[in-house]
Amino acid sequence: MIAIYDRKGFDVLLAVRATTLRGANLAGAALGNANMVEFDLRGADLSGADLSHADLRLANLSGANLKGANLTGADVTGADLTDADVSGTVLEPSNLAVVIAQLVDD
Repeated sequence: MIAIYDRKGFDVLLAVRATTLRGANLAGAALGNANMVEFDLRGADLSGADLSHADLRLANLSGANLKGANLTGADVTGADLTDADVSGTVLEPSNLAVVIAQLVDD
């Protein structure tokens, strides 16, 4: 069982019956304010997920489907976005530059 907590670490936002989140189907999940620092989300489906204000620093999102996800206020510093689908993703200027820089570097 994998539990995804809020940024303060008190409330469980989502519990997944799995041993890994690689390739997990988290489409449309309500993960606003989630603490997902260094999570391995390679190939995960996060399409349409609410990741607003989530802490995704150093997360591995390579090959992930983020199509239409809400990343408003999310911290994606150091996240691996190699081959991630970010089309239609809701971003704001503060994290847009980080996402673009990571996609260009890859």
